[in-house]
Amino acid sequence: MLKVIFSRKWILATILVLAAMVVMVRLGIWQLDRLKTRRAFNARVTAQMAQPALDLHGAALQYDLTQMEYRSVTVTGAYDPQGEIALRNQVWNDQWGVHLITPLKIVGSNQAILVDRGWISGEAYQSGDWSQYAEPGTVTVRGIIRLSENKAEIGRRSDPTPAPGAGPLKTWNFVNIPRLQGQISESLLPVYIQEAPGPGWTGLPYRSQPELDLSEGPHLSYAVQWFMFAAILGIGYPFFIKRREKEQTLNHQDHKVARTSTKTV
Repeated sequence: MLKVIFSRKWILATILVLAAMVVMVRLGIWQLDRLKTRRAFNARVTAQMAQPALDLHGAALQYDLTQMEYRSVTVTGAYDPQGEIALRNQVWNDQWGVHLITPLKIVGSNQAILVDRGWISGEAYQSGDWSQYAEPGTVTVRGIIRLSENKAEIGRRSDPTPAPGAGPLKTWNFVNIPRLQGQISESLLPVYIQEAPGPGWTGLPYRSQPELDLSEGPHLSYAVQWFMFAAILGIGYPFFIKRREKEQTLNHQDHKVARTSTKTV
C-alpha cells in the first residue's frame, strides 16, 4: 500500500494530506500549550486572591509586587492631580468613557503608586476639566494589584511617543508605568492599583473590578478535535486510495471485456 500511496500517480495528493495532518497536529499542540498557560494563570491568580490584603507601607514597598497581580491591597496617601491621566476606550453600562489614573503619594515614603480610580463619561472627559472628580486630602485606597501594560493582546495598538517639548500626554491606551514615569515627578512603584467599589462611595468615578474567567476554557476539547481530524485523515486516506484503485481496476476490466465482446460480434 505504501508503494501505491507514494507512487507518481498519488504523490501530490499524499504530500497535501501529510501537510494537512502536520498542520492539524500542530494546532492540537498549540491548544494544549494554551491550556497549560491558562492553568498556570488560573493557579497564580487563585493563589493571590487567597492571600490576605497587603498593607502597602513600610517593608511591603520593597516586595516584588510584579509577582502579586490580583492580590488585594490597601494603601494610604494623597493624590497628585497634576500627574493624572485618562485611560481611553472604557465602558460602563454600555456607555463610552475613560478611567482616571492618578498617582497616589504613599504616606511615610517618597514613593507613589498609580491608582485606577474608575470611570467617567466621554462627555466629562472631553471637557478637559476633571477637577470635580478630585479626592483631596489623605485617602485610603482598597483594590487589587495590576501589572503595567504596553500592548494589546490582539492588534498593534500602542501609545504615541510624546513630541519633544509637547508636554505630558493626558490620554493613554495602556497603564504603561515605565513610560508614564517619564512625565510624573514621583518615583512610581512598578504596578498599579485598580480601586474596588466601596460602601462609602456612590459617585463618580465609578469603581470596578475585572471579571476573571478562571475556567480552563475549550482548549482541551479543541485539541482533541484537531488530533481526531488528523487521525481520521491519516487512517481514511489509505482506504480512499485503495477504493479508488479498486474502482479503476474494475473499470479497466469492464472496458477490456466490452472491447473483446465488440470484436467477437
